[in-house]
Amino acid sequence: MTESRDEAGPFAGRTAWARSLRTPLREFLRTETGGAVFLLAATLAALAWANIDASSYEGMWGTKASIRVGDAGITRDLRDWVNGGLMTIFFFVVGLEARREYDMGELRDRRRVALPLAAGLGGMMIPIAVYLAFNAGRSTAHGWGIAMSTDTAFALGVLALVGRNFPSRLRVYLLTATVVDDVVALAVIGVFYSEDVSPPALLAALAIFAVIVLIRAAGIRQFGVYLILGVATWGALESSGVEPIVIGLAMGLLTYAHPAARTDLERATEVFRLFREQPTPEYARSAQTGVAAAISPNERLQLVIHPWTSYVIVPLFALANAGITISGGVLGRAFASPVTLGILVGYVVGKPIGLLGASWLVTKFSRGRLRPPVGWAAVGGGGTIAGIGFTVALLIATLTFTGPRLEEAKIGILSAALCATIVTWVVVRLTGLLPPKTRLRALLGTSETIIDLAAPVDPERDHVRGPARAPVTVVEYGDFECPYCGQAEDVIRELLAGHGDVRYVWRHLPLTDVHPQAQMAAQAAEAAAEQGAFWEMHDLLLERQDALQPKDLVRYAGELGLDVDRFRADLRTGLGTDRIAEDVDSADLSSVSGTPTFFVNGRRHMGAYDIADLTAAVKTARKSAALRP
Repeated sequence: MTESRDEAGPFAGRTAWARSLRTPLREFLRTETGGAVFLLAATLAALAWANIDASSYEGMWGTKASIRVGDAGITRDLRDWVNGGLMTIFFFVVGLEARREYDMGELRDRRRVALPLAAGLGGMMIPIAVYLAFNAGRSTAHGWGIAMSTDTAFALGVLALVGRNFPSRLRVYLLTATVVDDVVALAVIGVFYSEDVSPPALLAALAIFAVIVLIRAAGIRQFGVYLILGVATWGALESSGVEPIVIGLAMGLLTYAHPAARTDLERATEVFRLFREQPTPEYARSAQTGVAAAISPNERLQLVIHPWTSYVIVPLFALANAGITISGGVLGRAFASPVTLGILVGYVVGKPIGLLGASWLVTKFSRGRLRPPVGWAAVGGGGTIAGIGFTVALLIATLTFTGPRLEEAKIGILSAALCATIVTWVVVRLTGLLPPKTRLRALLGTSETIIDLAAPVDPERDHVRGPARAPVTVVEYGDFECPYCGQAEDVIRELLAGHGDVRYVWRHLPLTDVHPQAQMAAQAAEAAAEQGAFWEMHDLLLERQDALQPKDLVRYAGELGLDVDRFRADLRTGLGTDRIAEDVDSADLSSVSGTPTFFVNGRRHMGAYDIADLTAAVKTARKSAALRP
């Protein structure tokens, strides 16, 4: 069962959290960044197509397509199938991410819900007010919904390009705020942009959705059941006249997320061991089911569906809707139109004012108890980039306008995306001109971050290396037989050698279901600690992971000059098992399920544990600590 450090395989250099859960937020942001490139390419392709051959562009997307079952059926043109059909899947992913943030992300601290909620609402209300100011007393005022929603994919992708110096926490804050406006935007579409509502069909949709909620509460997990009922609800909403894409968001919000529990991982290990001993189809199915059950449905679905929405569905939506014929006359008419100006000014001016202003008001009225997780310059940059409203804006525009008014709305949306990018670049440049300490405060802020480490470090109890009053503390939950912990040890030594203001804490998490010698090795370290040699034994055990039998442990005690008889007696009586169990319990409270898992100043380290990533995390933690009293 043991492995050498060189046999760690393809996961080498990644934390257990990244290996087992693939760091949902990091994966989400990475997909959004790549998806933004595809979205931009599709937008440019649509503009080129519409200007080269407008008749073929409209002819293609105006083609009728039907789905029929017996005498019943639905007939839509291809553009409507993309907008009302495929985009349901996109909003399902939006719902999944909103639920994941609520269950596992920044919003799991319920006190923090108020700030992104206020920021999201402020970032919607001010642009709507600006649009209505330009269109007051006109029939075009009905298009107020176009100016309210940020395109999360586009905004995060552009932010990664022009705002690389901004802290990563800004992306998290922006994500939570834009999730709010996505949810509200879908509610607005369902209430204000649905016409000729049929009460019987709407009641049927609500009844089917109630069944979905009931079977979800009953713990039924079969994906096929939810798919069938979801499609039935979509069909009922389509017949009712309510925009059916809202069911995608609702289904996503019902799909819970949770970290992989250690007990679930142990169960998965057991069923896989049975398959290894008897590789039959029955055990293969059990192993597959057991492994899948360890990961929450939310994360499993995001892993499968999110790339499709980012790289196929949303770009296809842009290809179907962004095509407009551009000429001097069209542009001249558009930029004199209250529709275009209302959208452009609403996004470029109203969005940053709304998001920044709402964040400031919450901070002011809470007397600083609630404040953004980043500095005000970063919040301002997030506000300007939130002025990219593309996907939902185009969707509402197609529901609201036709003909020249629709063209004006599209020009306003595209112009706002371009201007928001330029303004964000200017904010980044101006921030870079500030004096170093001022710039640091403007980017990082002084707010307290969420502490993921459930059991605080206790110097009287924990095994600590480094200065007692160090500004940065790195905690590792490790297993002496884990090859990845062996790899991490070299990195930790280099980190401590290069940073004299870092203290390091080791806590035990022996994964006995995959490492049979790990528990005894942990006890050996505690027996050595009784004789003042914990770190010497710690280093030796990680250096010789392929030899951790009891006789090896006794030999190591002799090499270190310990009282071997006392060491052997301590091992035999189980000295240290209570302390190891306390570490394991604290790991469970912190949702640690694998090794090595690191915490930097109480915050879980999500990325790689190579020297570059850990050094970057330490530097950021040191800067944040320097800004707080």
